[in-house]
Amino acid sequence: MTTAQPLDVSPTPLALLLLGREADARSERGVECPGDLPAPSDPDLVARAAAAKAKLGDKVFVLGHHYQRDEVIQFADVTGDSFKLAREAAARPQAEYIVFCGVHFMAESADILTGDAQQVVLPDLAAGCSMADMAGAEQVAECWDVLTDAGIADSTVPVSYMNSSADIKAFTGRNGGTICTSSNARRALEWAFEQGERVLFLPDQHLGRNTAVRDLGLSLDDCVVYNPHKPNGGLTTEELRAAKMILWRGHCSVHGRFSLDSVNEVRERVPGVNVLVHPECRHEVVAAADHVGSTEYIIKTLEAAPAGSKWAIGTELNLVRRLANRFAAEDKQISFLDKTVCFCSTMNRIDLPHLVWALESLADGTVVNRIQVDPETEKYAKAALERMLALP
Repeated sequence: MTTAQPLDVSPTPLALLLLGREADARSERGVECPGDLPAPSDPDLVARAAAAKAKLGDKVFVLGHHYQRDEVIQFADVTGDSFKLAREAAARPQAEYIVFCGVHFMAESADILTGDAQQVVLPDLAAGCSMADMAGAEQVAECWDVLTDAGIADSTVPVSYMNSSADIKAFTGRNGGTICTSSNARRALEWAFEQGERVLFLPDQHLGRNTAVRDLGLSLDDCVVYNPHKPNGGLTTEELRAAKMILWRGHCSVHGRFSLDSVNEVRERVPGVNVLVHPECRHEVVAAADHVGSTEYIIKTLEAAPAGSKWAIGTELNLVRRLANRFAAEDKQISFLDKTVCFCSTMNRIDLPHLVWALESLADGTVVNRIQVDPETEKYAKAALERMLALP
């Protein structure tokens, strides 16, 4: 009888990465946080956070993204979308520490835009972004080689969504492109078409398609999707040359869940409802909605809405719940577009225990989870961001 040999069950680097136990410098996925976090059941967490923040005083500036949970947002000095928060950080040079309650690419942008003496802290390094992860630096470099071989790289302008890693922003800056947000995507594309014949849009295909078709008047046939997991992106040379928009095959795991059925169902269930969605949603959802716009646009639209109006919102659930509570007293009926609960799981990794641990560590003189972009990457990523800032 043969004795079975022990199997080699050592986890691969990829397995460790997926488990959050290793780091990949070119990925949005993070690592386990060092140190001991307070227990989530600790009834004194709120008091501890307040005490640590008070002890730090003007040395700390806490940023809270709209998709954060309420327990974290209550300690934010400023709330907003990713780019607004990065700009707010840059406008506070007196703050020694920037605690960014968001996800990894947002903290990277804050580090790029803030001074060398400022230190950006992300309370949980594993708070990444699945969309940003869908465009790796090596994949994008290979895509550019494909465009070069097709003879169209010189006439193609990269435009990268803010929701991308510092590496992708640097690629964009290095190749004469610009960054955009969901608020200024139209102007960014208009600028890009003034510079070249076509756009490589990274990494969210839906924002690129919706902006090109709804705002610029291009057709769906003008858009092709580049799949990094297929040879040549799954496209022929002729398809690439004929395209006006080369869309990277990426999407938001939250906004991509909304469907045309969601829109039809809520219209049947709530007569007179206004459907308001983010442009990261699928094209058929955006086409069927009454209003489409960025997170800031969604908030301003609801602020201006008349009392008694009914709204179904297609964006992250933490924000929708906060808006529903905020406007309930004005008799504005606000509900989530889909019946399925859908939080941004990576954004929700920033919870009160992580925030308390980060603030108390800073108050004790220990900088934890610092986000630093290397100088070469920062140089070109900043060039792309500054092109966006220069857009009229």
